Amino acid sequence: MKFSLVALAAIAPMVSAHYFFDTIVIDGKEASDSVRSNTRPAKYNPTKWVNTRDDMTPDMPDFRCNKGAFTFAGQTGTAEVKAGSKVAMKLAVGATMQHPGPALVYMSKAPTTAKEYEGDGEWFKIHQESVCDKNKDFTKDAWCTWDKDRIEFTIPASLPDGEYLIRPEHIGVHGAAGGEAEFYYSCAQVKVVGGGNGTPGPTVKFPGAYKKDDPSFNFSIWNGYKEYPMPGPEVWNGESGSSASSKVSNTNGSAGGATTSNKPAEDTSDAFTRCARSCFQYL
Repeated sequence: MKFSLVALAAIAPMVSAHYFFDTIVIDGKEASDSVRSNTRPAKYNPTKWVNTRDDMTPDMPDFRCNKGAFTFAGQTGTAEVKAGSKVAMKLAVGATMQHPGPALVYMSKAPTTAKEYEGDGEWFKIHQESVCDKNKDFTKDAWCTWDKDRIEFTIPASLPDGEYLIRPEHIGVHGAAGGEAEFYYSCAQVKVVGGGNGTPGPTVKFPGAYKKDDPSFNFSIWNGYKEYPMPGPEVWNGESGSSASSKVSNTNGSAGGATTSNKPAEDTSDAFTRCARSCFQYL
């Protein structure tokens, strides 16, 4: 597939805006020790199907929580969260999401403890957001996630008690027209309390939930707004054995799972943090 010079020029600055999630925020309190680290040489590099770095693709088991993340599970904390609570997954070093694309949040219940769970079981989606204003720049701020430092969501009130992995994910689609969608994700370990008796679903497994030829990952942001086909299953609506239709805003404001009120924190960072916003490159 050929790109115009204009499109190629627009992509160039986007490759510098890489990032990773390293903190869970529960009731306003941050817990970075409850998010698994990974063994990638550059932790901020995305996972891709093509032109990938450090031999990591979405077809591998490590796509659940990122490369080598399970090796850190035992030394990662498990944060307690009450069902129905507002939660956020925050990016590291003051970065913000500087790629156009959707955000999704999955959960998977551990058979025993989160520390012992590889994430090889069933995953269900509890949140997603896509386009919030189709009249804005479709290559930038039309997307709900643009320039935010976190994904905000709610733990379903009817979710049964137990230990879970939470998997936040931002998908950069600036290169998706050429099959180069970028995946940014990690896993937080949590213990849900005060829950209900809902039955989460539909469920998927990682790897397997996404395919290289899915329309979601072969999508052009160029030449104006078009509806984005959300990947993965529908969002669980909190009921037993059922799911809600994907409620993603494609007009002014937000709807359903889309969140638009979060603003990045004021930049009081040092030189390293400021560089992290724009200087990271593929290694």
